[in-house]
Amino acid sequence: MNSLNLLKIAEQFGAPLYIYDAEKISSQFQRLTNAFKGVSNLRLNYAAKALSNISILRLMDHLGSGLDTVSIQEVKLGLMAGFKPESIIYTPNGVSLEEIEEASALGVQINIDNLSVLEQFGSKHPDVPVCIRINPHVMAGGNSNISVGHIDSKFGISIHQIPHLLRIVDLTQMNINGIHMHTGSDILDIDVFLYASEILFETAKNFKDLDFIDFGSGFKVPYKAGDIETNIEELGKKLTTRFNEFCAEYGKELTLAFEPGKFLVSEAGHFLAKVNVVKQTTSTVFASVDSGFNHLIRPMLYGASHEISNISNPKGRERYYSVVGYICETDTFGSNRRISEISEGDVLCFKNAGAYCFTMASNYNSRFRPPEVLWHNGKAHLIRERETFDDILRNQVDVKELFESPEKIAAK
Repeated sequence: MNSLNLLKIAEQFGAPLYIYDAEKISSQFQRLTNAFKGVSNLRLNYAAKALSNISILRLMDHLGSGLDTVSIQEVKLGLMAGFKPESIIYTPNGVSLEEIEEASALGVQINIDNLSVLEQFGSKHPDVPVCIRINPHVMAGGNSNISVGHIDSKFGISIHQIPHLLRIVDLTQMNINGIHMHTGSDILDIDVFLYASEILFETAKNFKDLDFIDFGSGFKVPYKAGDIETNIEELGKKLTTRFNEFCAEYGKELTLAFEPGKFLVSEAGHFLAKVNVVKQTTSTVFASVDSGFNHLIRPMLYGASHEISNISNPKGRERYYSVVGYICETDTFGSNRRISEISEGDVLCFKNAGAYCFTMASNYNSRFRPPEVLWHNGKAHLIRERETFDDILRNQVDVKELFESPEKIAAK
């Protein structure tokens, strides 16, 4: 999408707002599919937590994707969006047995990541196919906040607990049909990922009736020109060869599964915000926008970097700005960024705003969450309306009678 299209959409729907490019999502899906074209059975399960708007889910279903979910609500959203139950995998963490049973009753693939729940579920439902999430104790990403396969992670069953796991499976006679791992986002080193895959292959040998092996995802995308990213094509060649070898050893054609989220939608997303104030202090020039970490929390939460451009003045002289929000505490999107000269009223574009951006938005400071727009076949389609004051009050209960004076109560 070019700056002109983005500006026209901002004029039509106002700012701040999120815009998603359906063509980019489709091309990323195709790129990943092509990288593993040598695998007989490939299943890509889109990670709904990255961007869960129902229209985005419908797009993923249209592309032929499955769905990776982490909550019963995401499961129900997926079913509403048209996904068949068997194309949804449910991988919660730390939820109740009741929620897992509710998801199972809907017919989706259950993925269990701790021994306690595995034993409870297996004892009650031995015939239900279950996938097991393994923690390979591998740090494959560069950010400890989003790397989940290391030894201190709360996710997965430790590879050192395999004997205990096998004992539970044997005693309950559970139906284990899949093995899973997820090392976390921002995978930098393919060889580290392949090393973790070998651990998963070795674990899989303990189970004789598997249908699939799920390698999670976490592929790194570029956040600026020249930025490092996961070499999907190289990973595809190496893992395809190894996976096919394993299937031959195992004696069965298994399905190779991935759960891409950020890889599919991050670069497709643009967040637009209007500049309210340009303020110069003794050492800094601030560009303050009509948004904050209530709409885009990743820079403050993770230290994530989003490229920021001035689409109102794309060819202007570049200057250094710190782009900040309107939240009444430290609220910085980017410090000392080189951006085309900014004037009040200009629209700034934050790139890589498709994954974990709107889904983590809130009403902090009682601000409205922004609308979402899908750019599809050269047209802008509203897929979420801007919130209003009624939305802020929707589920609140005003107990004003508790605070009435005795005289007023007596008068009633």
